[in-house]
Amino acid sequence: MCEILLSAKVFPTEDRAKIVAAMVRLFPDVTVEGEEAILGRSSGLDTFSEQLAKQRIRAAARKIFVRGIEGSQTRFRLNKQVATMGKISFSEEDHPLGDIEVIIRSEDPRSVIDKMAPSMKEDGP
Repeated sequence: MCEILLSAKVFPTEDRAKIVAAMVRLFPDVTVEGEEAILGRSSGLDTFSEQLAKQRIRAAARKIFVRGIEGSQTRFRLNKQVATMGKISFSEEDHPLGDIEVIIRSEDPRSVIDKMAPSMKEDGP
């Protein structure tokens, strides 16, 4: 079991509903609150994991997830604009309108990462 925390700042030029919709596209069970800063909670990674596979970015995602491990969680950022299209693009640098920050908490974050983005070394002969 894991807990997924999402956060994103809403700038005056942005539509809050679009940012919420982006979160819902990747984490359908997310519950959100807040106006200028959206905070979301989710527990389901299935849709997010399916999108990683569909986009064929699991290996790159795995590196980002492992690099983001801090104790019992992993942290990464998603591009807000790309997420509104239901796609995943990780942010490594700051964007003027910010990103969606994602924190996945689990007693064993590596096992969660293994489920979302299995190691390609284990997949082949």
